Amino acid sequence: MRHAYPAWQGRPGPAIRAAKAVALAVVVLLVLFPIWTVVATSLAAPQDVIANGGWVVWPRRITFDAYTEILDGGVVTRALLVSAGVTVVGTALSLTCTVFLAYALSRPGVYGGRPVLLLVLFTFLFPPGMIPLFLVVRTTGLFDQYAALILPFLVNVFNLVVMRGFFQSIPAELLEAARIDGAGDLAMLWRVVLPLSKAVLAVVGLFYAVAYWNRFFEAIIYFNDQSKWPIGTVLRQYVTGGADMTGEAVATAAPQSTQMAVVVLATAPIVVVYPFLQRYFVKGVLTGALKA
Repeated sequence: MRHAYPAWQGRPGPAIRAAKAVALAVVVLLVLFPIWTVVATSLAAPQDVIANGGWVVWPRRITFDAYTEILDGGVVTRALLVSAGVTVVGTALSLTCTVFLAYALSRPGVYGGRPVLLLVLFTFLFPPGMIPLFLVVRTTGLFDQYAALILPFLVNVFNLVVMRGFFQSIPAELLEAARIDGAGDLAMLWRVVLPLSKAVLAVVGLFYAVAYWNRFFEAIIYFNDQSKWPIGTVLRQYVTGGADMTGEAVATAAPQSTQMAVVVLATAPIVVVYPFLQRYFVKGVLTGALKA
């Protein structure tokens, strides 16, 4: 005897499954084709780039001249190191501050917890504009300092809310048992809460890392010394402004190949890291967001 299920609970037929597979394949191709075109153009010889009008889908001859030029020039290499340093230091500091603040706001009965939480949420609803942030950076003496790319953005309210919600989802019995055993707040955070929060830590850490790595506009405003620019700012100047960042008197690669090589170097680190943390996304984000 067959049971009558609602349409959304029943097993789809072969036609529906085939249609879903085709739709998924089309979406994947639409996403991968631009990425492949960028990589292929960066590896193409100048003759292939000229013959194809500036974009290459399948290079006939692979060459790394574009990468050699931009890395030998020094500007892009230095920008990559700046972005890597800002990302590592900024992510570590942001995670540390977010963990401590989220843990404090997640505990019931914390003195002043509710006013601080309301103040944090107020900044989420009414974020500061460009001019107030500029005045703060200038007043605190952060001009031409790498701290200008970190300190004003140390705690993201969305990440804080997600982490606070995740901490609230931890069973109170575990914390009470740790307190009975004589553990203080720091010991409970280090030995109980953090080992159970690897998912949300990975997700929030990735969010912070992507934000720091892609930060480019602030460097244009706060840095007079262009040698301190991160890779995002160099990429913008090179691709949209047409600035020469290679330092080569005679270029052996096509300009389009050099531009796409900068794009690849600017996006590759995050693309490489993302698959290792992708499995934490559902558990880390949804648990914290729903509980918050």
